[in-house]
Amino acid sequence: MVTVDDVRRVARALPRTEEALVRDHVKFRIRGIVYASISPDETLMGFAFPKEERAALVASEPEKFLMPLPSDERYQWVRVRMAVIDETEMRELIVDAWRMVVPKRVAAAYDAT
Repeated sequence: MVTVDDVRRVARALPRTEEALVRDHVKFRIRGIVYASISPDETLMGFAFPKEERAALVASEPEKFLMPLPSDERYQWVRVRMAVIDETEMRELIVDAWRMVVPKRVAAAYDAT
């Protein structure tokens, strides 16, 4: 099971990441663009994910992944149950979500390290 502190440790290590508390959600963002968010009860993590691929992701593992809330469907977003992922999978989801919002040159520099 992944905790908010695990997510925080990974996200804060990514260049340009800012953390904010918005309506009891812990959010990680780059210049105001949110790439990951933890629900107030810390059971769900939302993360940036290509809109055109999310239905397939949710259908492949519905016990793990959920579609975004109706109010978030216009965004490139999906949710995951934190209790059913491990730290390796969480790290992959966070880093991939971060890559979607950070400038390409920043991601390239991160890859080079």
